[in-house]
Amino acid sequence: MSSTPLPVVSARASRPATLQYIVIEGPIGAGKTALATRLAERWSMQTLFESNADNPFLERMYRDSAPSSHALAAQLHIALQREQLSREVAARRAAGVPLVTNFLAERNDLFARLTLAEDELPLYRAFAARLECAAPAPDLVVYLQASPEALYARIQKRAVPRELHISSAFLRALCDSYNDFFYHYDHAPVLTVGAEHLNLPDSDADLALVAERIETMRGRKESFVKGTSL
Repeated sequence: MSSTPLPVVSARASRPATLQYIVIEGPIGAGKTALATRLAERWSMQTLFESNADNPFLERMYRDSAPSSHALAAQLHIALQREQLSREVAARRAAGVPLVTNFLAERNDLFARLTLAEDELPLYRAFAARLECAAPAPDLVVYLQASPEALYARIQKRAVPRELHISSAFLRALCDSYNDFFYHYDHAPVLTVGAEHLNLPDSDADLALVAERIETMRGRKESFVKGTSL
C-alpha cells in the first residue's frame, strides 16, 4: 500500500466539483496506477494505491498451472490488504480529502473466481465477507480496457518478475471477467476508456483527452476510444 499527498499543480481545466473520489480500474497492464497518478497531479488530489509488490504468493501462483496451490494464500493476502485500504478510503472521504485510487473493493471476487479451486472459493468468500468494510461508493469509475494481446505485450515489456509468468490464457479470461463485471456494475458512473492506443504514463496529449472526457461526462455509462466519437 502506498499513499502520497500531492501538491497543488496548475491544470488546463478544473476537476468537476462532484468528483471527489475517483477509481481507476482495469486488468493487469492497463495503466491504472499511471493514470491515477497523473490525474491526481492534474487535479490536486491524493492517491491511495493497491500494491502487489509485498504479496509473496503471487509469483508462485502465476507460475503454477491452474488451479495453483498458492492461489488461496495469494487471494487471502489481497483480501486483507484491501480491507485495510477500504478503511483508509472511508477515513479520507469522511475528512473530505479528494482521492484517486487504483482499486475497487467490489471486484474482490473477480480474481478469486479465476484462480481458486472449486472447493476453495466458498472458504475464500466466507473469509472475505468477515473483512468487508463499507467504503463509500466512488463518484466515478474509469475502466481501462485493452485486448489480452496488448496487455501481454506491456507486461513483458515492463518485466516485473512476479508478472512474467502470467499467461495469455489467463489474461483472456481476466479481460472477459472485467467486461462482464462492469457490464453489470451500477454502484457508480463508469467511463470505459479504450487504453490500448493510449500512452497514459508519458503522453500529455493522451492524458488531456481522458481528462476532458471525464470533465464532460454526463451519463451513468459512457465510452471513450481515441480517434472515435463514441
